[in-house]
Amino acid sequence: MRILTYITTEEDAGRAVRSVVPRRFRLGTHAFRRLKVEGGILCDGMPVRADTRLRAGQVLEIRLDNGEMPGSALTPDDALPPSFIRYADEDILIVSKGAPLATLPCGHIHTGTLREQLAALLGQDAASFDYHPVNRLDKGTSGLLCVARHAHAQRLLTAQLHSDAFLREYLAITDGIPKNESGVIDAPIARLGTGAKRGVVSGGQRAVTHYRVEQIHKGRALIRLKLETGRTHQIRVHLSSMGCPILGDYLYGNELPELKDRFALHSAHLQCIQPVTGQMIDITEPLPRELQILMENGCGCQI
Repeated sequence: MRILTYITTEEDAGRAVRSVVPRRFRLGTHAFRRLKVEGGILCDGMPVRADTRLRAGQVLEIRLDNGEMPGSALTPDDALPPSFIRYADEDILIVSKGAPLATLPCGHIHTGTLREQLAALLGQDAASFDYHPVNRLDKGTSGLLCVARHAHAQRLLTAQLHSDAFLREYLAITDGIPKNESGVIDAPIARLGTGAKRGVVSGGQRAVTHYRVEQIHKGRALIRLKLETGRTHQIRVHLSSMGCPILGDYLYGNELPELKDRFALHSAHLQCIQPVTGQMIDITEPLPRELQILMENGCGCQI
């Protein structure tokens, strides 16, 4: 149970709970109503009505379910990689997702997801585990992913997405080398037909990707990418449209047997603002060994 507190001021005196609580705790209308119904809003330790008028110096509390049980661990066990959880507090987790591994159940994937791994790690039942991914990674993409531990944290973090407050950088190894060492791909993306595949389509949703080539070797490039927008398959589609599909990308390029159901895309850097405390969180994650091997012979080919 995550408990947030606030002591009312003279400015709050005479105002109703329904006016003060959403503003001071940055709650949305839906979240406030749900907390009110569940008895999760307290004043001086007691449940309080939404129309109650407040005095200065009173202690307001909101109680958020973050899925934590007594004795639940935040340290990975032997069944999980040591770097699986890179940051943890009462509001958020930042994890290093393996590949291939689905973030959420979808389509034909019902079990064996990141949700189940985290639930097991925290000693929770997967079916009832409170799980709120903030950014999404494809099954075949590895690296850093932010998970909110309650809906309030998710709402605040989602508001940071696609702003300078929430930075995501990726590393990709491509089959082919871009013509320019760096640039911006500003090309609209839309679904092609009824399947999962997307493409650059006039009239699609605007999609913007910044890139910089970091290494080249024998027709391959290691590229650092920063998302300005967050369309489905955005990096994969944009690189393919440049004639440089990601190695192993079975949907937009060619499957690579040595990558074993993943492709050479990795979420390498994630920076965000902790939604409750305001602390800056900055995490980096190096390329997995199987991707390093694809470029290690070209490490001296810096551009």
